[in-house]
Amino acid sequence: MADTAIGTADTASAAGPAERLRELHRAGDLARSFATATDLVRRIPVSELDGVAQLFARIDADDVAEHHPDTPAVSVDVCANGTVAALPPLLAAHLARSGTAMRARSIPYTRDYSRLAWSQPPDGAGPSARLRLLLLDAHAVAEELAAPWSVADVEAALGDLLGRIRDLAARQREAPGSTLVLNTLPLPARLADQLVDIRSRTRLGIAWREFNTELLRLAEAGPATVVVDTDPILAETGPLHDDRLACYAQVRLGTGFLSAYAGEVAATVRALSGCAKKALALDLDGTLWGGVLGEDGPEGIEAAGGSRGVAFQEFQQVLAQISAQGVLLTVCSRNESGPVEQVLAEHPEMVLRREDFVAVAANRRPKPENVTEIARVLGLGRDAFVFVDDTATEIGAMRDLLPDVEVVDVGGDPATHPRRLLEGAWFRTLETTDDDRARRERYRSESRRAELRRSTGSTDDYLRHLGVQVELVRPADEAVPRLAQLTQRTNQFNLTTERLGDAEVRDRIADPAQLVAAVRSRDRFGEHGVVGAVFARVEGERLTVDNMLLSCRVFDRGIETACLRHLLVHAREHGCAEVAGRYRPSGRNGRFASFYTDHGFTAREDLAAPDSADGAPATRTFLHRLRGTDGGAPDPLPDHPDHIRLTMSLAKGTAP
Repeated sequence: MADTAIGTADTASAAGPAERLRELHRAGDLARSFATATDLVRRIPVSELDGVAQLFARIDADDVAEHHPDTPAVSVDVCANGTVAALPPLLAAHLARSGTAMRARSIPYTRDYSRLAWSQPPDGAGPSARLRLLLLDAHAVAEELAAPWSVADVEAALGDLLGRIRDLAARQREAPGSTLVLNTLPLPARLADQLVDIRSRTRLGIAWREFNTELLRLAEAGPATVVVDTDPILAETGPLHDDRLACYAQVRLGTGFLSAYAGEVAATVRALSGCAKKALALDLDGTLWGGVLGEDGPEGIEAAGGSRGVAFQEFQQVLAQISAQGVLLTVCSRNESGPVEQVLAEHPEMVLRREDFVAVAANRRPKPENVTEIARVLGLGRDAFVFVDDTATEIGAMRDLLPDVEVVDVGGDPATHPRRLLEGAWFRTLETTDDDRARRERYRSESRRAELRRSTGSTDDYLRHLGVQVELVRPADEAVPRLAQLTQRTNQFNLTTERLGDAEVRDRIADPAQLVAAVRSRDRFGEHGVVGAVFARVEGERLTVDNMLLSCRVFDRGIETACLRHLLVHAREHGCAEVAGRYRPSGRNGRFASFYTDHGFTAREDLAAPDSADGAPATRTFLHRLRGTDGGAPDPLPDHPDHIRLTMSLAKGTAP
């Protein structure tokens, strides 16, 4: 069966997405039609994923790679102190919602965590290439207690467990290419209720929460360790387990809990691999406010008042909260522009105002066309968007015509809007930086750049009038989170997609054999901030560029060319005979596969790294000679773009 998009006729047929998945399974086509399968599973509510999870557990990631070489895959080692057979299928289904295939392996549990038989990641892999899940429940503590026990005994058991986990996390920091995923331990009522006095129960609660707090602190060092907080999961999923299954089968974590946990792990994979969504395209009528603006007028819509207004108000507050952390808000509505602008500017009950939106598309055009245009104006891929609507026809059209856009259906009671938007964790990142908080203002200035582009006769004229200024500098400590974030979230111009945490970036900056440079940019319309990075190392007379990155918001301005030229000049002035550049295809950076050859480098197949056992693509190396050999001339430097003014300061301690 060919891997085709799901058309309107299929959507309207009696077979729903779950049945369509079963048909693909019966035909043996799930791997071959993985793109279709991922589209189908995204149409199934998260609460119903357990009904199709086993289908995804049967998909072989190598078979998917054979038919779809660009499909990302993650290897997962699962180690648990109880029975969690339901977890791998649920995790496979959650990952498929992000278009990711999974290789799973069960690791036998042992109390001695230094002996856990984790599989080894391939050389050069990033932290998203392999996950190591150590999923613990309260039995990891209870098995250390002998009746009668006291709170002091629990405190001792918690301390011992925390020490073993800390040692494991410390070893993990020395194992690049994988991420350790831990979890806080739910405190079961069955354990707490064995204490009959209130003071002892209070002490137990304090000790247990202090243990969980220390676990959460382990995640502060960077992406090598992530800790899933189980408190929000339990607040949504209800009872932790069935007593009979817990007693007789050691199933101490129920399906509802495991599905929510799998969703958190899938969100972690997206954050580690730079696949977090960046923008919301919001419908208005029935989504942002109650009523129909074209029929009820600005005075008749429900934004805070009326029987349902409080629900819309709360939803707008949620949108304001995530917007403040860097998620871009846009409007995609079939209302007329004038009334929409009036409501956003003047309606007394609106939480969100016109300045909160970086783009407003209010017209009669089909919404997929509007989302495409908004993405073009903002310089984002359509896969960076989440579309939110309450109308089945609009939702179906978006899914059919733009399958790379994530769709959130908020049809029904507006009180459920926040949960439906947030349950997918589409915007989850490893850290929010100052750059994220300033993103809205920067993108709003894109409209002024677009106006300049329209008013100039050519691209060259536009760039000359834009006044691009670039700094290539050694980063100060305050720039480290942004540099780490660039490695984690940049996908297109990320030449090796090596994902780094704060600690790893700091280590490279401190290493005298390494060269780390931050790229800052501004133009006549304002500051872009840190938009790129270079990670290189000195090996004898060779400077090897391990990775070079540039944010998509400053593409097509020649910044990468200017930076590479100045890097070559810097290497020559410091005695290097050649510069090597590395490129590792990721499925999303193919646009820049020829970057080095386009700038005068020569491919060296003898230096290419072979494909890994995990099927990771080969890393290619390209060389630029700064000195001639055997009477030959050195390779020519790339031309410096005339419209760019670049300053370079790579001395130690220079702030970006």
